[in-house]
Amino acid sequence: MQPIQPDDMPTPPVPLSPGMRAGDFLFVSGQVPTNADGSVLIGDFTAEVNSALDNVEAVLRAGGASLAQLVKVNAFLSNAALFAAFNDVYVKRVGTPPPARTTVVVDFGHPDVRVEIEAVAFLG
Repeated sequence: MQPIQPDDMPTPPVPLSPGMRAGDFLFVSGQVPTNADGSVLIGDFTAEVNSALDNVEAVLRAGGASLAQLVKVNAFLSNAALFAAFNDVYVKRVGTPPPARTTVVVDFGHPDVRVEIEAVAFLG
């Protein structure tokens, strides 16, 4: 196994690797929208989804993969009312055919986080 830490991403303040390569798979830890300093991005939900996907993409790139290699995505939203807005951004970013996906509404325990995305890419 090989931990993946993008050079342009702050080291997480919690005990996790942003990504982990295991054989032909790259597992991306849950990514929330962030500013350059690692703080939570607060604002327009479209910008938040794009930021979370940018972070997923940064981990994939650091591990030698791209969004086109995603096979499974887990998305977490703070409110079911955000589902359509999430899909609008998501479909433009991941392309077709889209990877398998699960979307769950959760209480993040952080008032400013409305979206988190984790993913698995196949590198083979």
